[in-house]
Amino acid sequence: MTGDYAARVRGEEIPKQYVDTFLSASLPGGAGRVDVRLRRVGATSHDAAAHKRRHRQQRRWATQVIVTDELARRACAERDLAPPDDVLPMHLLTIPETDVADLGSIIAAALAHSPAARALLADLEREQHIPETAVRDYYDRNKDRFLTPEALRRGVDPYDAPDPSDVHPYEHVQDGIAQQLRHAAARRAFFDWLDRARADVVYAEGHEHPGDPSQPDHEHRH
Repeated sequence: MTGDYAARVRGEEIPKQYVDTFLSASLPGGAGRVDVRLRRVGATSHDAAAHKRRHRQQRRWATQVIVTDELARRACAERDLAPPDDVLPMHLLTIPETDVADLGSIIAAALAHSPAARALLADLEREQHIPETAVRDYYDRNKDRFLTPEALRRGVDPYDAPDPSDVHPYEHVQDGIAQQLRHAAARRAFFDWLDRARADVVYAEGHEHPGDPSQPDHEHRH
């Protein structure tokens, strides 16, 4: 597959330049200067090959972030959401490690850099309905999360029938639990939407998903 594009979304080409610009802005030192540095320090052929593999994976990862932004823009238009900013922010990645652990690096980066992705996630969250029974069940099964500061200082064991006074009352934490569950449900909905939305995306050679098992250096990390 040839051409000056990284991917096609419903027939519309995403230029490779978008991916290169994103990489240069998002990774310390830029994306394209490592081969020069390797030659300067006299790296072995094994080091050079390892770096080339890493750079290919970085390019594929960046392609997924750019594609996610494009798909989210289309989804926002379909949902009549307020149009996001026209330009994808380009700056050094500053993504909390907890977000990477919970979301995967591709989705965490897309949400950090794409106003459209954030707008879509917020809209999905508004759609989530969490039954009160689910909120109560979460509270009953996770009493360790609701110990009072005094109970924590005394080292109360939340799994050994703590005194009711050592646990925040359900009514005091109900709204917070419901919001937390809505947030988690929205993230799952976002994952499902993205899996469906990118099913028909066509990638140029060298820009495939970094977890594509057909690629010899794939890594399934999202």
